[in-house]
Amino acid sequence: MKVLVPSSEEDFQRYYELRWKILRKPWNQPLGSELNDLDCTSYHVMICEKDRIPIGIGRLHFNDTHEAQIRYMAVDDEYQGKGVGTLIMDALEKRAKEKGAYNIILNAREIAVSFYTKNGYKIEKKSYLLFNDIQHYKMRKLLKNLSEM
Repeated sequence: MKVLVPSSEEDFQRYYELRWKILRKPWNQPLGSELNDLDCTSYHVMICEKDRIPIGIGRLHFNDTHEAQIRYMAVDDEYQGKGVGTLIMDALEKRAKEKGAYNIILNAREIAVSFYTKNGYKIEKKSYLLFNDIQHYKMRKLLKNLSEM
């Protein structure tokens, strides 16, 4: 498995297709609903086994100088539990640290909370309900100790 940054139009087409397939299609959301205004200024990664076809994807953007946010993490069902999500997290966290983030936040679907907890994130609060069906929890991970800030 390789961690890649999508770089071509074809890469991004495959990237967004997986995002839609995992995060929107099961709730009958239209193609295009997977896109977000911050996509063009965000850092994207995709995990590929071969031929630049993503099996997992994720996105990082900055809310301010020192706070990064992970969004739109998705791993193809066939690859769940095989370390793909951890590879995505490692790549996004590395980028956040390189760019000066002190912490990372995310809004985890209830089903993914244990994954993020294993990766060092802590629940701060119950956040929103997506599609009137999917409970999310705001989670945070400190990347630097207070003494380093």
